[in-house]
Amino acid sequence: MATIYIENQPYEVTAGQNLLHVCLALGFDLPYFCWHPALQSVGACRQCAVKQFQDESDTQGRLIMACMTPAQEGMRISLTDPEAVAFRKQMLELLMANHPHDCPVCDEGGECHLQDMTVMTGHVYRRFRFPKRTHRNQNLGPFVNHEMNRCIACYRCVRFYREVAGGRDLAMLSAHHYVYFGRHSDGALESEFAGNLVEVCPTGVFTDKTFKRHYARPWDLQTAPSVCGHCSLGCNTLPGERYGTLRRVRNRFNREVNGYFLCDRGRFGYEFVNSEKRLRHPLRRLSVSGEQFRCTSAGVLEYLGEVLRDSRRVIGLGSPRASLEANYALRTLVGAENFYLGLSARDAHLVNMVLEIRRQVPARSPSLREMGGADAVLVLGEDVTNVAPLLALALRQDLRRQAEEIAGALHIPDWDDNAVLEAAQRATGPVYDGTRAEAEHPKATIFVATPASNKLHDAAVQTYYSAPYDLVRLGFAVAQRLDPTAPGVADLPESVAKMAERIAEALAGAEHPLIIAGYGSGSGAVMRAAANIALALRAHAEHVDLCLLLPEGNSLGLGLLGGQGSLAEALQAVEDGTADTVIVLENDLYRREEPRKLARLQAGARHVIALDSLANPTTEAAEVVLPAATFAESTGTLVNYEGRAQRFFQVFSPEGEVRESWRWLRDMAAAAGREEMRDWAGLDDVLRALAAELPAFRRVPQAALGADFRRGGRRIGRQPHRYSGRTAMQASLSVHEPQPPEDPDAPLAFSMEGYPGAPPPALAPRFWAPGWNSPQAVSKFQAEPGGALLGPEPGVRLLEPAPEGSASYFQWTASPFAPRPGEWLVIPLYHIFGTEELSQQAPAIAELTPAPYLGLNPNDARALPVAEGDLVELEVGGLTLQYPARLLNSLPAGLAGFPVGLPGMPGLDLPEWGRVRCAPPAEEGA
Repeated sequence: MATIYIENQPYEVTAGQNLLHVCLALGFDLPYFCWHPALQSVGACRQCAVKQFQDESDTQGRLIMACMTPAQEGMRISLTDPEAVAFRKQMLELLMANHPHDCPVCDEGGECHLQDMTVMTGHVYRRFRFPKRTHRNQNLGPFVNHEMNRCIACYRCVRFYREVAGGRDLAMLSAHHYVYFGRHSDGALESEFAGNLVEVCPTGVFTDKTFKRHYARPWDLQTAPSVCGHCSLGCNTLPGERYGTLRRVRNRFNREVNGYFLCDRGRFGYEFVNSEKRLRHPLRRLSVSGEQFRCTSAGVLEYLGEVLRDSRRVIGLGSPRASLEANYALRTLVGAENFYLGLSARDAHLVNMVLEIRRQVPARSPSLREMGGADAVLVLGEDVTNVAPLLALALRQDLRRQAEEIAGALHIPDWDDNAVLEAAQRATGPVYDGTRAEAEHPKATIFVATPASNKLHDAAVQTYYSAPYDLVRLGFAVAQRLDPTAPGVADLPESVAKMAERIAEALAGAEHPLIIAGYGSGSGAVMRAAANIALALRAHAEHVDLCLLLPEGNSLGLGLLGGQGSLAEALQAVEDGTADTVIVLENDLYRREEPRKLARLQAGARHVIALDSLANPTTEAAEVVLPAATFAESTGTLVNYEGRAQRFFQVFSPEGEVRESWRWLRDMAAAAGREEMRDWAGLDDVLRALAAELPAFRRVPQAALGADFRRGGRRIGRQPHRYSGRTAMQASLSVHEPQPPEDPDAPLAFSMEGYPGAPPPALAPRFWAPGWNSPQAVSKFQAEPGGALLGPEPGVRLLEPAPEGSASYFQWTASPFAPRPGEWLVIPLYHIFGTEELSQQAPAIAELTPAPYLGLNPNDARALPVAEGDLVELEVGGLTLQYPARLLNSLPAGLAGFPVGLPGMPGLDLPEWGRVRCAPPAEEGA
């Protein structure tokens, strides 16, 4: 610590930290553009000038840039010195010389950091009278809009895109006052984190193109804290609504989870809420006509009450994308003995495998922030970029840690971004190809072993592509080299044995080793191998982190609820005649099981009842369909991959007869004369019942404050204090202002009225402070920039590491992978855009979703023979399918890549052996 003097007042601060960070942490308002807590300092904009004095007798002082000056004991500075104020004002005038006067029509207007800083510096009059510099804007794809004329050359965009996200197609071009930030040619930005440019850019150069299509002023958006459900990471978000339409999603800072950033799927996948496929009213199928027709809520509930009373056995199929409350309500309605996971046999096995390992292996399940600080990482069998995108971004920050260690040895502070990268030079984790000298890799950290290449491989020091069987063998070999008593593998190829030795050496010498595995390989044995490595590391590291990823937003929560088995076992109960009514909760079964097997469900069940928000093959085949609320129209809880339960809150009231799934299920129970759910008036009642019945969820009510919470006797307003048009929004229907909807589930109000101060972090519907309208306002809610939010972090962990000594090594024996004549091992492939069910319904995501294909090794393709784009026939799991061939150089021979989840591709339990051949020519006239 050090004592510095600001305006002659003493303050205790962190010695060596840059003065801009220090001043913001102390609550001072000091303008800046190029600095960002996640990007650190480069001193490009010259906006944070302050006056430094040698001692109390010095009246002259000198101007310094706060972001480039470390805080030192006894330092005296002034933010309000007239020379510093005048300098900041002059620099802003120069930055604004070529900036257009388009605030009234700019998409950034109202939350623009440039507007905030202009007001803060007092620059109100522009003397520039010459023609302004102009640029040609580019089409950067469906996510990001480009308006280069607004640029002030702060360099944030390229620093984030290239140094943080690892992108290469956005660069600084040209020079002097013609400097240009864009691509060499028009085209969609290639990075899956490009959407963060919208929030990183302090002006309106990069804006949200999806928001532009249904634009509203930022201060007119009704918002609420939420959680992204498009993967198992549980990133925190801030959705915004206007006129009953979800308009955009922005990042909600959570230090332990997503920090300042989101992936593009989480940011732009929200538009499924506005889809034309939305179910707005109950539907029922007449047995006579076979068509579904619209009916009233009262009428359908009366009918469902009769169905439940008359059924021999009612079974429920849960969902990994439905909230914890909805799954628990279904479990309560049908009974624990009749509740099934709603997952394919392999997926159910993998979810249960994750829970088994968590309960047996004494290794921590780390947060995203903790994984960003790992110094040795093994990714075993998981396509991190496409399955859990923001984890790939976190892992790339490990490379920054390498650079900081090198710079630290040279006494360069870690916040001096340019100096750190200059000192590190090439020691930032380039791909290891087996030929470079070890001296070029002083901190080799990330190893990637997967069935096929993915974008993370360019951050790895060594990669290995092989079948899941061989990945398991590699994992067991690493564990045995860490601990000779661990089960090993015989007859490893020399190259694989050397890699295992190198990985073991790196993990054993690390302070924070991390092993990542999970659902992506489709193999429980891969997860067991990762668990063995974690067990073997206990003798070398005090803390061992083991991350096991799952596919969907509430996969782990569904697994913790438990069930009688998988979807296949539920289908068997119907086929056996023991169950005659099936309730399907927010789950398109056709994505999880083969259509011919699901046909038996339709034939064997008297009644199929589906609850969902979008029309899909399952709802189209159901007898009764109930419209379920989306995440933006409901309040609930999701449990992420690490066991962190987090609450998402309703943003707006839905149209039509849409309800939360748990309310539909409660009302169905009441219609059937059941008593166990009758007293569930609000979400808190459901959570109390859940915590009382199942010990694993006893802490879930603590994930956020209950609906009865008040601050200053008031709720928290979802609408900002500048919200306009409230009294006129319904004028076309009535001249009377309608009463705001009641919300019995949350301490939030659908109103501007509410507590005016800072709410607890879990309830913060926005980050705004006087003078700070941009996303940079979040620093006013933190203990220090980049630090934890003031107050308890949102969410609560439900799982803790197993006690030491409670686990033994997993055993596994298998021969190396060997291709079979005429057969291929069909493995799952994933796409950040297209694999996930709901986001693929967003128009912007759909634009980048690939068409169905089958991935083949080029040598295998030549042997068939097949060329790129030729139609091939795949026979797997009793199905015969046809897709164009895509040649993947990294895919090992004998493997065929099946991109799961893409529109038109059926659900398959993979890996599975199958046959591939040239598709027969189409019949003439077909």
